[in-house]
This record gives sequence, C-alpha cells and structure tokens, in this order.
Amino acid sequence: MDQRPVSEPGRAKPPSWRLKAPHDATTQGLVVSGFASLPTGRALFLEFTWKGKSGGGAWLEALRMVAPVTNADGREARATGIAFAHTGLEKMGLPRAALDSFAAPFREGMFQEDRLRRLGDRRNGEWLGTVIEGGPKWSANTKQRGALESVEDDQSRAKTSTGHREEQIATPITVHALVLLYDTDEASAETWAEQVEKALKPHDVKVVHRLPLDLRPDEKGTAREHFGFADGISQPIPFDDDAVVLSTGAPAVRDYWNGVPLGEILFGHTNGHHEDAPGPVVRDDDKSRAAGLPPHPLAEGYLDLGLDGSYMVVRELKQDVVAFWQSMRDNATRIRQRDPEHSGHVTTTWLAERTVGRNTKGDLLCPAGYLPPNAYDQPENDFGFHDRDVHGVGCPAGSHVRRSNPRDGLAPTPGEKQTLLDAANNHRILRRGRKYGSTISVPPKEDGVDRGLLFICLNTDIARQFEFVQQTWLLNPNFATLFDETDPLVGPKGTMTIREEPLRRIVDVETFVQMAGGDYFFLPSMPALRYLASL
Repeated sequence: MDQRPVSEPGRAKPPSWRLKAPHDATTQGLVVSGFASLPTGRALFLEFTWKGKSGGGAWLEALRMVAPVTNADGREARATGIAFAHTGLEKMGLPRAALDSFAAPFREGMFQEDRLRRLGDRRNGEWLGTVIEGGPKWSANTKQRGALESVEDDQSRAKTSTGHREEQIATPITVHALVLLYDTDEASAETWAEQVEKALKPHDVKVVHRLPLDLRPDEKGTAREHFGFADGISQPIPFDDDAVVLSTGAPAVRDYWNGVPLGEILFGHTNGHHEDAPGPVVRDDDKSRAAGLPPHPLAEGYLDLGLDGSYMVVRELKQDVVAFWQSMRDNATRIRQRDPEHSGHVTTTWLAERTVGRNTKGDLLCPAGYLPPNAYDQPENDFGFHDRDVHGVGCPAGSHVRRSNPRDGLAPTPGEKQTLLDAANNHRILRRGRKYGSTISVPPKEDGVDRGLLFICLNTDIARQFEFVQQTWLLNPNFATLFDETDPLVGPKGTMTIREEPLRRIVDVETFVQMAGGDYFFLPSMPALRYLASL
C-alpha cells in the first residue's frame, strides 16, 4: 500500500527517484522505496519501561544485531525502519536543548487539545465518531502544558486568569518508538518479530502493540486497501539537483504535476518556501561528532541532528468494510427507486467509485468515463482538474481523491491554475503506510476481524503538510464550493454531493474509518540514529 502499482512481469516500469551519495547512505530506506518489493512485515510499537528518566540508547545495539536499520543505498532481502516519539527521546536522555529544537507539533504530540480538534478526533471533551468507541488505544502519552493560569496585558502589565486548563489525555498503551519490519513472507516476518522482541526485553524495551504490514498485490502487482480500491497511486515526486536522481541515472527535473522540493520530505534540503527545511539540532561535543553529525549551517556550536531525517505521522485507522459497501448499496437502491427514469446507471460500484474518485483499478473518473492508463499500463497520474473537470461532473468535487490532493481544481479562473497547483503541492505528504488484517470476503460479510490501514506519512512541516490536508481539505465542510460536507471516505457521518447533468444527487455516508491510535514520530538519519544509540 502507498506505493505506485508494480508493473506486470516483462512490462517496462516507469522511472522512479532515488537519492545520490552520500544521502542514500545516511537516509533510512523507508523514505525512498517504502520497501515495495517486500510484501509483508510487522509494526512493533515499543514502550521504554526502565525506571527513571534515562535508560539511554543501549537497546539500539541489541536491535542492530537482529534487525539493522536499512539505509537507502540499495534493495535488501529484508528491511527495517525506526522512528521515535518525543516522549521516547526524552526518556532516552536526549539533552533538553535538543528536545526543545524540534517543531511544536512534534513536541506537543498528536493528542494536544488543539491538534485533536483540527484533526477531527475530539471536540468539547468528547471523542468524535471518527474515533473507535472508548477512545484510542495508544499514543505517546505526551504530558500537556497543564493550567494556563494567567496572561499579561501588554499595556497595563496586569496578569489575569485565562480560566483555561490544557486537557490531559492518556491512552491505555504508551508508545515511545516504532520499529517497522519488512519481509518476504508471513512465517519469516513473524519469526523475525519474535526475535526482535526477545532481543529488546533484557533492555526493558517492551513490545506493547503490534500490527501486520501487508501489501498483498494482485496478479498485476496492484495493491488495494480493504475497501477494494487500488492505493498509493498519487505520490509527490521529490527533486533536488544535489541529492535526487532518477533510477535511469537521468537528472530528476521537477515533475509538472507532482514535483515537490526534497525539503518537503527530508530536513536540511530546500523546501517549498525556498529555505532549508528546519530540523532538530544537538550541541557539538565528542559524542555527536563521533556519530558523524554534520555542523548545522545556521546554529553555531550545534550539529545537525535532523539532516536527511523527517517527521513521521502514524495513525492506526480501522476500516468498516461492511458498512461502506452496505451504505453504497442502500444509497443506490434508494436513488433508483426515487428516480427510476434517470438512474439506471446508478449501481453500488458507481457510487463507491464517486466516493473515492477513482475506479477500483485506480483510473481517475472524468466526464467521459475514466482516464485511460498511461504508457506503462498504470493509472494515469499526470493531470489537472480545472481543464478536465472543473465542476466535478465526472470526479465529484468532494471525493476523497480531490480533497486529498486538489491540484489545480480550486483555481477560480484559468489564469490562476498554476498558482493553485503550486499551492497544493506545498502541502503534499509522502505516504508509506500499509494495511493490516485479513482480506474480507466478496461480497463483504461481518467476520469479527479487525482490519484497516496503518497510515504512515513523511513530511518536514507537520502543521503545513499533514495537518493542513486533514483540516483544510479532508474535513473542511465548505471545501470547493460545497456546504456542510466532509470527506465521504474518511470523514464523519454526513452527506456527499454528486453532480450530474442536469441533476445533483445528495448521498448519505456513514463513518467508515475510525482512528484507533496515533502520534507524531521522528524518523532519524543513520548518523542521528548512531548518536541516539550513544546516549
């Protein structure tokens, strides 16, 4: 999941991007490939259970012996990725100056009161319907700021009470770090996960939660999420003259539709604001120099802990497949009954496709039907909405595809297409998630199995990228001239507008996806990982 579909054997593959030396050796391999050649694996959620504030990073050596973290310089027989929550870095003893140099969203964590509201998880002290019953199972359990008892007036210098207390939320499971294992088959992955768990136990590092990581591609190499739709088709394509090259060896020039500066994905490189994406720093001392951390270009006396690292957003999203298809079936039946003369084409699948914005193969909906596959027989991804379908008659304006990446579709006039496309690309995220849980029967029937998506994305500015997409596009009730609607696939219960000529249909949608846990993590570079191991 979250990779471009793999071409059929013998068919030419589209060129991909990779990092140049030395960045390929200092960046975790998860960033570049997502390990798409390894179809299964395990996500191990770790809690540091040692007493006191600092148990150090000695446990990372034990991990290295059984599951060395994989860099991006080539394909491996199996692979490992690792990321840390702020509470985990704090418990490991990362110096306070370094901890404070991380961006506010990472320091506060996903469960900070304001963040939960903008992410659509919690409001007025109550979990919303897009969260599993009883609240999420896991988080980093970041301690919030507590009471904000007073503020100082700029003119009178008098202090007055705000009356506000920051809400402290605790989940049953605390996650300090996340280890991702990628392997070739289920048996090997399970054995490997057990070896890792056994190796970490003597260091008071406990596996408190685990999920399988599955692609399970079909005979054409296409991976599908549990609702049955091809996934991972639209991804940003990074460019950077000094650090990125195509798999063919050709320069990685900016892709018109999907190109983003490398600094949108990795710290220390130029981002969409034409500045080096800021990351964390650590004091220049023997330990940080020995790890190979480079000097920070702006912070004198500090080394760059962030270069070639990223922030990793993780959300465990439970999918109700039965509810999704039953909702589509009920809506199709209701439409045909109410409008028998004009609704012969409205089927369960027709409605499901308009909820997503693509057909199950991944081809984009358009007024003429579907966009044909590209030259590599893969779903076409080089397109804009403004010229092709500005009013959303083919691909609904509020569909998941258009909300998650509106491209130039929000441009009010043709002259503003480029501006809106550039603006949209300044909010892109690189997805690296996979599904968990067994594939449901067709047609789907309740089987009691917990299934969904372990959503993982990489970005260097959590607020401008992930949180913006979630709040301003997916959950915005007034997105693209719509009113009182949110994303029909991942949003709360509500309605979806499907524009047809000359009709407009209003479809009821339920809550199909619920958050079961999540938080923000730091994906370190290989030198940064060596430094953490020395704590």
